[in-house]
Amino acid sequence: MASHRSAAHLWGLPRPNDDPVEIIVPTRDRSHDLGDVIVHRPRDRKDLTPVLRHFVPTTNILRLLCDLGAVDEPAVHDAVGHVVTARLASPVALRRAIDRHSRRGRHGVPAFRRALEEWVIDGKPVDSVLEPAMRRLFERFRLPPFEFHARIAGFEVDFWIVGTPVVLECDGWEFHAKTRAQQSADAARDATLTEAGFVPVRFTYRQIVGEPAAQARRISAIVERWASGLDLGSVSARSGTMRAQMR
Repeated sequence: MASHRSAAHLWGLPRPNDDPVEIIVPTRDRSHDLGDVIVHRPRDRKDLTPVLRHFVPTTNILRLLCDLGAVDEPAVHDAVGHVVTARLASPVALRRAIDRHSRRGRHGVPAFRRALEEWVIDGKPVDSVLEPAMRRLFERFRLPPFEFHARIAGFEVDFWIVGTPVVLECDGWEFHAKTRAQQSADAARDATLTEAGFVPVRFTYRQIVGEPAAQARRISAIVERWASGLDLGSVSARSGTMRAQMR
């Protein structure tokens, strides 16, 4: 069956045009001579039930992500990101695959594990590269605790700063510049959140990635301005109200 880089291509993951053809064979003998084709004869036989991709027997998505790091470790990060954001497999399934294949000498699995930690936040898959970048911003600048993909006022928001009305959205207006319908939908979403007592704040890719310190100061200032106008009793009561809004 097609495997490794060939499997990645067949699953629709972006790959260079000059990738070699790679296959997995079910036996350990050396009888297969296919010229320039790279033949893998793995000892690890887990997750080797083939899946037809474009009429070609191919390793499944879980096995692919375990194998890819053995031949192209730098590509695993983007491959896992593609799988997670395209919802080709759940984070739970990916984690179980890592657990099944983790053993001494199993190449590729460490890169798979590191990539999954990057593309999943609080056990929930991210929607784009912006959300992991925002998480790194929170960690680097020690911002207040957040809840990822919280349900607020009927919407799933990117980040909610726990105990405050501050909601952070990481898509940014610049990504909707050519879509008036999306601009209108986002404006209506922000208006609903504001009416419910929340403070929606939007960030662009350039701001998160290119100006992380400035955005950390911006977030801290918004939280501080909100907190300065409330005593501890009001904070507790407001937090309870917000929790009710999130049901």
